[in-house]
Amino acid sequence: MLRLRLIVAVSLLSVSVAYAEDSVQSLLIYAVSINRSGASRWGTGIFLGNGLILTASHVVGRNPFNQPKVTIAGQDLPAIVLKQGTFERSDLALLKIAEETLPTGLRLRRISLCKAPPWPGEDVVTVIPEEAIHSRVMSPKELPLEARRFSTVISDVARTGNSGSGVFDSAKKCLLGIMSRKITQTRTVAGSDQKQSYDLAKYFVPASAIAEFLPADADLDPRQ
Repeated sequence: MLRLRLIVAVSLLSVSVAYAEDSVQSLLIYAVSINRSGASRWGTGIFLGNGLILTASHVVGRNPFNQPKVTIAGQDLPAIVLKQGTFERSDLALLKIAEETLPTGLRLRRISLCKAPPWPGEDVVTVIPEEAIHSRVMSPKELPLEARRFSTVISDVARTGNSGSGVFDSAKKCLLGIMSRKITQTRTVAGSDQKQSYDLAKYFVPASAIAEFLPADADLDPRQ
């Protein structure tokens, strides 16, 4: 009887884990590629719904002749820049595409912004069109003093999405932030004068800043 109970418990746990991962993979539908004129993929972004795409400001760039294009649902669609912050302040850009050619199921979707701030150790998922990768939120206390102004950071630098990728709460599936930049530190190699740069973390613009950046009529999902 005990063995049977253990088998049932393990089976239920396996189903639960599989369901959780399937739920995480469902976030891939929101991930888009962003290209500039005459260039291959420059970065990624997140489809918010209502034809709106959120990405990092430096992905879009400041050259008015580099009109961005968004690859979504197998289509390359021209985009217009509705609003753009600066790299050193918000590092956010809001794009608009004509969503009439998108599948109906995608047009009806809406992203929700997380209302609770991220906390150290929280399990998160970074999302790009190809994959969703788990990471964890770091405490800024783990960073050098000069980098602690970046208070929302994740730990897995090598495998997670880069500029413009979405950072999601892995449990609630709400958007915690948009990836902005790597945080690095230059160190002197022991026994030499050579210096090397080491990746420490990745900073993401948090949902609280995104909420302030977006227009009031963005029409997001109000749920967390």
